[in-house]
Amino acid sequence: MSDQAVSIPDDRAFASFKSDCLCEEGWSLKFNKDGTTVWTQRLEEGKSVHRFKCRMVCKEVSAETMYDVLHDIEYRKKWDTNVIETFDIGKLTVNADVGYYSWACPGPLRNRDVVTLRSWLPIGKDYIIMNYSVKHPKHPPKKDMVRAVSIQTGYLIQCQGPKSCTLTYLAQVDPRGSLPKWVVNKSTQLLAPRALKKINKACLKYSDWKQRHNPGFKPWLYPEQATLPSIPLSELSIQHAESLENIDESSLADTQERGEDSD
Repeated sequence: MSDQAVSIPDDRAFASFKSDCLCEEGWSLKFNKDGTTVWTQRLEEGKSVHRFKCRMVCKEVSAETMYDVLHDIEYRKKWDTNVIETFDIGKLTVNADVGYYSWACPGPLRNRDVVTLRSWLPIGKDYIIMNYSVKHPKHPPKKDMVRAVSIQTGYLIQCQGPKSCTLTYLAQVDPRGSLPKWVVNKSTQLLAPRALKKINKACLKYSDWKQRHNPGFKPWLYPEQATLPSIPLSELSIQHAESLENIDESSLADTQERGEDSD
């Protein structure tokens, strides 16, 4: 997203995101095996966190099911083993809201969280979900968390038949803290395929789970079901990485090393 005021993505933004997901020009192929492909894209000087995208062919999973799983916050708490807390803060429009998500990081790193403006759009038989970080006055950074920044993150779900789809995950995320950017860039190439495989596996079990958990409740499809409070856009502002405290986690690593040495 640009440095302008917070805005809700329009049709041009969705079209641009879809184009970025499908385009291979300007992207470097890093991994291609068993139906999963990873690309990275170096950006202009001064932006050391690369963009990356991961695409996976999901057999036995319809585009509709994938879309539901990526939306269903209650089901995420079931299958996402990294999640600490996740909830919707409020709605902006029938296809845009603001939410909070926190996740566990391996020690000695601190856990991360993020507040994002999320928007979604069905396009024919395909779907797009995308987000970027914003600041909300009632959800500032927490002392025990590192506030990460989603510069742009999203999914393109392409229907490949009644029981198959292709999922493309495109992201540029700054986890902040003291992680070297080369570690961030390298780790995302390794972690993204694992994350997509976990989502694919969750999709296979969603139908049975949903039948037992409020099966008719899908506010992402039926906005009249939404009970979230409305948020005025004026309450939000863009979350820039530079404005966040750059928390040094090296002391945590030193502490752990000293503890291991004393065992």
